[in-house]
Amino acid sequence: MRFYGDLLRLPVTFANDWFVEFQLTDGAFLSIANAARATIKPAQGHGITLSWRVDDIALAHQQLRGAGIEATPITAKWGARVLYFHDPEGHRIELWQR
Repeated sequence: MRFYGDLLRLPVTFANDWFVEFQLTDGAFLSIANAARATIKPAQGHGITLSWRVDDIALAHQQLRGAGIEATPITAKWGARVLYFHDPEGHRIELWQR
């Protein structure tokens, strides 16, 4: 929860003692739950990529580094500029800019 809230600074829309929901956009949310209390088994970082479009990838890269998050260099891929990093559970996060 610290990674998404404190380091990535996503706003919290709901929280209790075992579940937190972060808002990504007006209609997209990311939920983090204590696996011992959740009814769905965790993915353990296998095969999940969260892909978020950003307006300024250079600024996003700078902010990640400022928060102590290791990210790949910005590269060109599929007509976009992209970078990757991982959350503490190993989920790959892609940031991209057209």
